[in-house]
Amino acid sequence: MSPAAAQPRHLVHSHAHEEDLPGTVNLRAAEGDDTALGQALYPVPAEDPNDPLQWSNTKKSLILLVCSLYSFLGNSALLGPSVYIGLYSELWGITPTKASDLISYPNLAFGFGSLLLVPLYLKIGRRPVMLGSMVLFCAGLIGASQANSFGGLMAARIIHGFGSGVCEALPVQLVNDIFFLHERGKRIGYYTVCLCLGSTGPLYAGYMLAGGYSWRLFFYVVFAFAMALLIAAFFIVEETSYKRQKVPSAPASSSGSQEKGISDASHTEVAPVIPTRKSYISTLKPWSSINHESEFWIMIPRSFTYFLVPQVLWVITSFGIYIGLGALAFNYTFPLKITAPPYNWSVTNSGLITIASLLGYLLAIPFLGSSDRLGAYLTRKNNGIREAEMRLGVMLPAMLIAPCGIILYGLAAEKELHWIAYFFGVGLDQWGSLFYFSFTLAYAVDSYQSNTSEMLIAMNLGKQAISFGMGIYLLDWILERGFAVTISGIFAAILLANNLMLIVFMLWGKKIRIFMSKTWLARLHRGTIKSVEVA
Repeated sequence: MSPAAAQPRHLVHSHAHEEDLPGTVNLRAAEGDDTALGQALYPVPAEDPNDPLQWSNTKKSLILLVCSLYSFLGNSALLGPSVYIGLYSELWGITPTKASDLISYPNLAFGFGSLLLVPLYLKIGRRPVMLGSMVLFCAGLIGASQANSFGGLMAARIIHGFGSGVCEALPVQLVNDIFFLHERGKRIGYYTVCLCLGSTGPLYAGYMLAGGYSWRLFFYVVFAFAMALLIAAFFIVEETSYKRQKVPSAPASSSGSQEKGISDASHTEVAPVIPTRKSYISTLKPWSSINHESEFWIMIPRSFTYFLVPQVLWVITSFGIYIGLGALAFNYTFPLKITAPPYNWSVTNSGLITIASLLGYLLAIPFLGSSDRLGAYLTRKNNGIREAEMRLGVMLPAMLIAPCGIILYGLAAEKELHWIAYFFGVGLDQWGSLFYFSFTLAYAVDSYQSNTSEMLIAMNLGKQAISFGMGIYLLDWILERGFAVTISGIFAAILLANNLMLIVFMLWGKKIRIFMSKTWLARLHRGTIKSVEVA
């Protein structure tokens, strides 16, 4: 018997439930409940081995790994060719500004891809959309490697950018589908690490060019990895959408008919019939059932209403500002400073600032599970009642450390300090950014667990717009005002203001949720919850 077809040794049980207020969950364990970190499991899984919450940790982790690697590859492919702007300008006789369109327009396609692909995966399933988007991603990459004109390369770049646009929504959706509440902070953290590391794409692309290879090699290499990932996804990523019905639990002192498994229409308290686990072969079909309840076209405009939800807006500003003011500021300005006197580094080495980002992320990884542990500790102290805000306390150090990194970087550029100051500034900022990427996102998902997909559309569009707006005139602002005023002053102040919202949500987050639960917005979202949503 294959492992997939074998019955699980134990089906997880829980009586946890969300209270009337979204984001407040009763995690008190009843007799017979499975627990973790001293609390009952939530969401409550069905008595069905096919429920994604009942899958093994190995299977869940492999699915998350595939999705996270997809996010890494998608972002690397998108940003990597930014080092080729000068080359493209000479190759096709266009201005560098025109050549930079090969980065900006695919970025736009990447951001707006989720606007169509997220509603689509609710309509026809996560698995077919993921596999289809990967095929589109691979097709665009191989097209880019063969392009012989600006227009041809632009078309291919837009195709692979649009195809991979769903890679930022899928990991969060799948974390919500297959992991319990006490696991979300760490699992979303793993995804955000891969997302952040995707920004190292220009480093690999630059070294390929410096090694004497054609710019086409970068697309060949990403295509090879993308094909390998597509094959892995086909064999690993099972459909994770699941229509979970609430079945009343039978009392402990059950009747003899329950013991014999006899079903009687006149009795409501009968032992549930547990389905058999699907065979592994049956899970490999690339299509899923169509959800006729999903309102494809209505979902798109409805997702914009999430811009009015404070917790979601905080995720959008955190991602947008950290990407736009942090990552773009570093990637745009460091090569300009380090290749000029007094540093005089070679152009090849100008991408080494990525090492500082990498170190910052790596030093933050050990803390990815901290919000889950803190939330569990405070839940136990609160008699088993979990509030969404309980995970936020671990972000307090990052609240101040990240702006300090921005200030240090700006002063190093203004005063032309030793290059190590740049690296320390970037490392501090990126260390803090991972806290804000991971835990603001986990907090928003905890606060509003219905219609997560629509929330993800709003987040992706919003952060893309903010980072684009922050980065487009970045160099002009610096030339006008200088590094100290622009980066250490304006940028650091904006980042600090965003970070200080942590205090607002820690102190008044529940009151904000109570207020929002009484608005027309809450009534709209409650009225559109579909049972297929796993939350």
